[in-house]
Amino acid sequence: MKAIWKGSISFGLVNIPIKLYSGTNSHNINLDMIRQKDKCAIQYVRVCKKDGQEVPWDEIAKGYRKENGDYVVIDKNDFAKIAPEKTQTIDIFEFIKEEEIPSKYLEKPYIVEPSKESKKVYALLREALKKSEKVGLCKFVMRTTQHLGILKVEEDAILLIQIRFNDELRDPEEATLIPTDVTISKKELDMALTIIDQLTDTFDPSKYKDTYKEELIKMIKAKASAKGKEKPEPAPRKRKTAAAKDDLLEQLKASLAAIKN
Repeated sequence: MKAIWKGSISFGLVNIPIKLYSGTNSHNINLDMIRQKDKCAIQYVRVCKKDGQEVPWDEIAKGYRKENGDYVVIDKNDFAKIAPEKTQTIDIFEFIKEEEIPSKYLEKPYIVEPSKESKKVYALLREALKKSEKVGLCKFVMRTTQHLGILKVEEDAILLIQIRFNDELRDPEEATLIPTDVTISKKELDMALTIIDQLTDTFDPSKYKDTYKEELIKMIKAKASAKGKEKPEPAPRKRKTAAAKDDLLEQLKASLAAIKN
């Protein structure tokens, strides 16, 4: 694995040099944009909106647009000046119970690896987190952006889980059609609870596969090896779903019957 961030964990007056590795693998398949008639690859060009001229990378800067349309140029030194002591440090500022964090705040995992000389201090923090049954709430800066996170133990490793700031979450009340005055009958609720009971199982992440990616790769390989003119694929059959106006109780009964079969 390639480290995506190097720095240290600040734990009281203790400093733990570490590396961060991405804790996830992307399922995305890279598809290039091409011109359909001759399969020519499409190239993106950085063009100035004012004069239409292409701009080389070494002439490109980041800018904040003011209300009058002018820009304030921001360079890497400006970002570092904001909080230079925090750019390479994961600062633990509080310890909390993990179950106090609603799942909607959890965003992205990273694997924390200690440097050779900091193995013992790393192990100390790991064991202290285990014993206390708490996680370390922390702040860190990555790619010029400050993030909130928790440090938690997963088997023998410490993971950094990036979490969202409260103001990054949208208010559910912004969705105007969330029902608040709908009457649900006891029969309907009992039937729904029966369906939930029938489909209840223990969470096992190894059971769940990205079947879309597998099918897409299979289709690409088939098209690449196909000889002659390709035959058009039949249109996929649409799954029959009940309309909203249909009887809800009948839908629930049909759902339960389908599960049992």
